[in-house]
Amino acid sequence: MWFRNLQLYRLGQHLDLPPEALDERLQSAAFRGCGRLELTASGWVPPLGREGRQLVHAAGGYVMICSRKADKIIPAGVVKQLLDDKVAEMEAAESREVYRKERQRMKDDIIHGLLPNALTRHTDQYAYIDTRNDLVVVDSPTPARAEALISLLRTTLGSLKANPVKVKHSISHTLTRWLGGERLPPGFALGEECELKHPDPDGGVITCRHQDLAAGEIRNHLKNGKYAVRLAIHWKDRLSCLLQEDLSLKRLRFGDVVTQGEDADADDAATRFDLDFSLMTLELNEFTAQLLRALGGEEAPD
Repeated sequence: MWFRNLQLYRLGQHLDLPPEALDERLQSAAFRGCGRLELTASGWVPPLGREGRQLVHAAGGYVMICSRKADKIIPAGVVKQLLDDKVAEMEAAESREVYRKERQRMKDDIIHGLLPNALTRHTDQYAYIDTRNDLVVVDSPTPARAEALISLLRTTLGSLKANPVKVKHSISHTLTRWLGGERLPPGFALGEECELKHPDPDGGVITCRHQDLAAGEIRNHLKNGKYAVRLAIHWKDRLSCLLQEDLSLKRLRFGDVVTQGEDADADDAATRFDLDFSLMTLELNEFTAQLLRALGGEEAPD
């Protein structure tokens, strides 16, 4: 349940739905699975998984939700082989060439025929809504996957003003200054990984791992014109992550001082989930607020 990646969205207006009302709205778009002739399907599932029935898990002003996407797995190589065989058979039987539009129709027919017996892959996407600070935090490694959840939520609710959080200053410039020797804000420290890029496409990209980022070698790269596009940071020995130039946070890891609450007694899976959720959200609430200040402050939404 502990998030490993973060994509941040700012709500354009306060979400006035209480958890019970939000759950009722999500039930209208609950995950039903793929039909026999559907390639993909999406909907909402209980954050607690098999242990829960509610589509919303609320605690302390934070609301956890989970979307699920189903995709039928139809290997492209199988489709190509079947199509090639069918085209060759038709061209030999009718002594003519099969052109692009007809090939496409034949390909669609093949996929349609394979759908009923195709295997299905499920992908779950977690997020929580900070109802007090009007923030949506999505556990996603890429903005595109996070946007899929936001889009589903927007469709389910009818409308939702939610946009990726932006800061006032260039994140790359800030990360480059930190690597160049500028003192980091209180509570933050350099990790051991960074990626440097040159403005010239032919200037190359350098990825450094398990290195002292305050070393002269790193600063020499900066003097030669490279700038930082991702940087590993630590925060108060409580968590670490890889901060990217688009404000995506990857490889989020919570320290033992945060997760030690996991050792507390829990009667059941729901109690354990509730405890972990409370610990994580309280920690991320403080961290994200301090991170945005460290990056120069949040840019006002349009």
